[in-house]
Amino acid sequence: MRAGLAKVTLAACLVATVLHAPSTAHAQAGPPFLTNDPGTPGNAHWEINLGVMPTFARGVSSYQIPQIDLNFGVGDRIQLTYEVPYVVQTVSGQPLASGWSNGYPGVKWRFLDQGEDGWHMSVFPQLETGLSALAQAKGLGGAGPRFLLPFEVQRTVGPIDVDFEAGSYFPVHGPKERILGFAAGRSVTERLELDGEIYDDFADGGVPHAITLNLGGRYKLRQGLIALFLVGRSLNGFSYGQPEFTSYLGVQILLSDYGRHFSSED
Repeated sequence: MRAGLAKVTLAACLVATVLHAPSTAHAQAGPPFLTNDPGTPGNAHWEINLGVMPTFARGVSSYQIPQIDLNFGVGDRIQLTYEVPYVVQTVSGQPLASGWSNGYPGVKWRFLDQGEDGWHMSVFPQLETGLSALAQAKGLGGAGPRFLLPFEVQRTVGPIDVDFEAGSYFPVHGPKERILGFAAGRSVTERLELDGEIYDDFADGGVPHAITLNLGGRYKLRQGLIALFLVGRSLNGFSYGQPEFTSYLGVQILLSDYGRHFSSED
């Protein structure tokens, strides 16, 4: 118990270190982080996140190549989403397996928006699609379908953006699962943003139960094109399924006018 508390305390200190750099603008959750925020792309805008995400756990090496996250804005407060990764996985003593994993179509609605310095809240229901029995046997994903109902809260505190997400999976079969995410960050230059995240994924009566610390950020390459990067690891041990190391490297593409033009991230 003391060891676990010490790791969480250390994680909080690392996140605080990230936040002590000078700031010029606000940051946000969302890709490359697991925690979502209430932000939406804006009416007729696209936000497309394409990334590579390797994860190494005890006995398992998994690569999402690519991880695809498509978001389209309907009005100023609604976002249509579809997420799906292509997984390449190796398990000790078994042949390499690859294929598409579970997809996540969903709709985000920001029902509270108090402006730049106020509270923002959203609900983001998603449906986790199912996989075939063969894909499940290869370890590429779960049986599905499952309904995910998370809520997101964001508030700017001085120069720092703070984001919190809490939600639960409601499966047709099997145990329930809940997620908790906390992310905070700030922009240190006009182009560079740094963020830290603590994310807890817990399934009732089984795996996964992983508390992870992730550090990363975004770097603006040009208008409408942003590099995404992250590194992370488990805080509560390295038993089966808990990541000894995870990372993300990708690009965010922002398009306006139904995809006709590059847009800014603001």
